[in-house]
Amino acid sequence: MGDGSGVVWRDCGDGLQCAKLSVPVDWAAPRGPRTEVDVARMPARDPARSLGPLVVNIGEDSTVQGVRARPDTVSELARWFDVVFVEGRGFGDRGSAAMVRCSVPPPDPRRIQLVPGPAAWRAYARDNAAYDRSCRVAAGPAYAGFTSWQVAHDLDALRAALGQDRLRYFGNAYGAVYGRAYAELFPRRVGRMYLEGLPDHPGTGLGRRLIAHARAAERRLSAFGDWCANQPGCPLADDDAVAVLDALLERAPSAANPSGRLGQAGPGQGRGVVSGYQVVAAVLAGLTPQRWPELARALAAAEAGDLRALAAMASVSRAAEPGTVARSTWCHDFMPVVPGYRRFLAMESRLRAVAPRVGWLTGRHELARCLGLRPLPPRPATPATAMDEGQGSATGREDTTARMTAPGIGGPTVRVPAGGDRSAVRRVTPGDEGSVMPVTSGDEGFALPVWAAEGERFVVPVVAAGRSSVLVGIGMLDAGNPPAAAARAARRIPGARVLWHGDGQDAYLLQGAGKLRAACLRARVHGYLVNGVLPRPRTLCPGELTAGRFH
Repeated sequence: MGDGSGVVWRDCGDGLQCAKLSVPVDWAAPRGPRTEVDVARMPARDPARSLGPLVVNIGEDSTVQGVRARPDTVSELARWFDVVFVEGRGFGDRGSAAMVRCSVPPPDPRRIQLVPGPAAWRAYARDNAAYDRSCRVAAGPAYAGFTSWQVAHDLDALRAALGQDRLRYFGNAYGAVYGRAYAELFPRRVGRMYLEGLPDHPGTGLGRRLIAHARAAERRLSAFGDWCANQPGCPLADDDAVAVLDALLERAPSAANPSGRLGQAGPGQGRGVVSGYQVVAAVLAGLTPQRWPELARALAAAEAGDLRALAAMASVSRAAEPGTVARSTWCHDFMPVVPGYRRFLAMESRLRAVAPRVGWLTGRHELARCLGLRPLPPRPATPATAMDEGQGSATGREDTTARMTAPGIGGPTVRVPAGGDRSAVRRVTPGDEGSVMPVTSGDEGFALPVWAAEGERFVVPVVAAGRSSVLVGIGMLDAGNPPAAAARAARRIPGARVLWHGDGQDAYLLQGAGKLRAACLRARVHGYLVNGVLPRPRTLCPGELTAGRFH
C-alpha cells in the first residue's frame, strides 16, 4: 500500500499499517552490516485534511506494542496527523525479528537498596553483567548500534523516506532522548517537536545527577503529604503523612539504631523485622503519583502495626523473561563511571545530608542500572577534511542509502545523508561571539559530527525567531527525570521552550488513557504541534492526574 511518500505499508492489525526501515548498524560505517527498524502508522482519521506525518516514540520497551495495548494514549493525534510510530534499536512489534530478547532478565535495583554491604553490591554487579552479556549475544553485531546517536540517524532516514523536509516529532521518556539527539545532530531539519520526560545530559557529573534525583524524591514526598491532607477518604488525612513516616523510621532498625524494632512483615512477606531500608524503599516505590492511594493505605496500616502492605511495596521483583535491551541502551548513552562500594558510601553520606528522609536511597537505584556493565568502545575519530569541505560523507564516499519497505515486499530506495546536517555545525571563526553557542568536541549534551577531532571548538547556530523550536514538557512529580535536571537539559537545546505541569512521568499518555482530553497540558501540546503556537514562557499547567478523589 503506497502513499506517494516512498514508503510501502501493509495492514498489520489494530488499525495500524506497518513497514520496516533498513539502516546501517553504524551510521559512521554505512557500508557495513545492516539492521532493521520497525515502523507503524495510524492513518489520520480524515486523510484529506491530514497535516502530514508526525513521528512518535513513546519510550516504552516497544512503542508499537505499547500503542497496540493502549491506543487511547496517542489516538487523539490522528485527528490531525498520520501518526508514524518508530521503534528504537533492539525493539520491535510483536513477533518481529527486530525485537531483541535477552535470555537473562535485568536484576531489580532494590536488591542493593534493601541489603547494604559490599557482598550484595558484587553479587548484583555479576547478575547485571550476565544480563548485558545475554543482550550482546542475542543482538549480535547490532548491539553496537544501541545508542541514541544511531537512532537519531534512523529518524533522519525515516524523515527522508516520508518525503519531509523537516521532522515533526513527539518523544516521550526515552523517545525524548532520541529527539534531543536528533535536534543536536540535525538542527536545520527540526520541525515542530515535543519532548516529555527529558533526562539530564550524559556529561553531567555523577554527583550532581544523584543529588538532583535525591532532592526530587524529597519534594515528591512533600507533595504526597499535601495531597493526602486535602484528599477526602485518605486514611492519613487526620495525620501528617511525613510525621507518620518519621515515626516509623525512628522505630525501625538501622545502622544507627540496631536495636530498633518496627514489627514483623507477616506471613508471605519474608522473615524478620522490617528495616529502615525497607521502609524507605517502600515509600520511594509509592511516590509515583499513580500509587499514592496505595502508599497512604500502607502507611496507615503500618502506623497501626500491620506491615504487610509496606513490606510488599518494597519486595524485590524478578523481571519477566526474556529481558529487553532497555537498560543496556540507557547505559550506552548515560554510562557513569560507577564508583567502588567504599567510595559510593561517601557519596551516599552526602545524599543523606541533602535528602535525609527518602531521597538518599535513590542513589543506589541510579548506580544499579549500569553496575557491572561494560561501556561501548568510543567511536573512532575521523579526519575532518572531506566533510568539512562539503565533499561527501565522513567516510569519503557518497551519501549512503536507507531502504524502507513493507516486510517481504520490494520497495523504492531513498537517498539520505550519512553524517548529519553539515551546514549547521562548523568550526569557530572570528566574529562568532554573541551570535552562536560555542561548544567543544566532547562537551556534555552535544553529539558533534563523527569527524570532530578531540578538543576542537565548533558553533551550533541558535534557532532564529520564526523557525521551528522544541517544546519540552517537564512534570513537577516526574519520578524518573528530576525537574531541575530536565530544565538543565532543556536549556542546552537552542530555542527550546519549557512547558511545566503538575503531573509526573508519562503525563500526556496517561491523560489520554484517562480521557482527560481537555487537560491544559494536552491542549498546549496540540496547539504547538498543530498550529505552531508555543505556550507563553513559564506556563504551568495544573496536575490533572492527582486531582481526582481517593480510590
